[in-house]
Amino acid sequence: MKKALLIFIALALVFTFTVSAGGQKDGGSAAVSQEKVKIVFTSWRTEDIERMNRINAVYMKAHPNVEVVFQPINDNEYDAQMKAALETGTGADVIFLRSYDTGRSVFEGGSLAVLNDEIPSLEAFPDAAKKAWSTEDGKIYGVPFAGVTHGVYYHKDVFKKYGLSEPETWDEFIKVAQTLKDNGEVVFAQGALDDWTCYEVVFSGVTTNWWGGEKSRQALMAGKQKLTDANWLSAFKAEDQLQQFFPKGYEALDYVSMQQMFGTGQAAMFMGGSWELGVFEDLGSGSEDIGWFPPPLVHKGDRMQYCFHVDAGIGLNKNSKHYQEALDYVRWTSTPEFAELFMNELPGFFAYTPGDYNLSNPLAKEMIAVASDADLTVRAVWEKMSAQSPSGNSLMGEALTKMWKDEFTPEQAAAYVQDGLATWYKPFQK
Repeated sequence: MKKALLIFIALALVFTFTVSAGGQKDGGSAAVSQEKVKIVFTSWRTEDIERMNRINAVYMKAHPNVEVVFQPINDNEYDAQMKAALETGTGADVIFLRSYDTGRSVFEGGSLAVLNDEIPSLEAFPDAAKKAWSTEDGKIYGVPFAGVTHGVYYHKDVFKKYGLSEPETWDEFIKVAQTLKDNGEVVFAQGALDDWTCYEVVFSGVTTNWWGGEKSRQALMAGKQKLTDANWLSAFKAEDQLQQFFPKGYEALDYVSMQQMFGTGQAAMFMGGSWELGVFEDLGSGSEDIGWFPPPLVHKGDRMQYCFHVDAGIGLNKNSKHYQEALDYVRWTSTPEFAELFMNELPGFFAYTPGDYNLSNPLAKEMIAVASDADLTVRAVWEKMSAQSPSGNSLMGEALTKMWKDEFTPEQAAAYVQDGLATWYKPFQK
């Protein structure tokens, strides 16, 4: 897995743009409808409406018979609403799919088209990316589109004020936080209301070097390690150590409020994902105002363990009333033209589409530079361990939130997840 991930990063993310302005527009389809039709594209990212509208305007200019309507759903409600709509015949034509088991459950519900023959160019996509949106026998049900990573944003002027530099190790990270706290600064724009941020961003992304990256994730998935083992428990303890630096009322601070708090300069740091870059730009904080550093190492000189998560695939509703037009659009999402537009309109998302690209955002370039010289992994219990209920994802969110609210110790949080998974995950039942 590690080798494959390194291969697909090398294939998909380089920085010399060679796509011509007259590049392929529709994946080669010759089908053109005589009547203007509307296709709906849904996503879990409500913050992307304006940016996606600009991307889709490029497609609609080349396809005047088609109107592409971007209709996202709130992230916490997305999966349930999207599946219910598909089941009742009212689902979107084009669908953002989460990776591995969550996206797989949509395919197994019978609503997604198999794309191998519809989009032959998918054969050239990196194997590690295709794996996240395909079956064991090779049926691809989602264009393997976007990866994301995680780290720590900070306001440059605040660091400069106190003579702080980007920390390399965890001890240095805590010293920076303590200095800011001692000087009366709001250290982190972090909250505990939306539990997925506690797990997906902080545990999987920021404490990765504690739990050990891809080697440990594979061992956990195989049942050779447990979340109560020393390396995993150390990550729970490291995350718990951060709570002392959170703002007053963090227990009720939701995700959007966290972004706004940091983006408007009300906190010095924010543990977030690469996808936040566009949000911060919209809030008035560009790369001239904010900096970013990768997950702190446990010890200086350690090899970086870097969570570069296979985040979003693009699926096609096989029951779409405008199947051909929707297929043409999905074909376009598999082209370098779409990838270039997407990565620069939504900086911090990184396409797996084979091609050469010039990223315009300097922080996005920093994030990829780290990926080129690190051991890559994905979120800790995302694959296989979230296939059933209680899922590893939901258990982690619950446990870490309770830990941050002092309802669990780190030991109790780790045991809560381990025991919950052991109720159904066979490798933990040996």
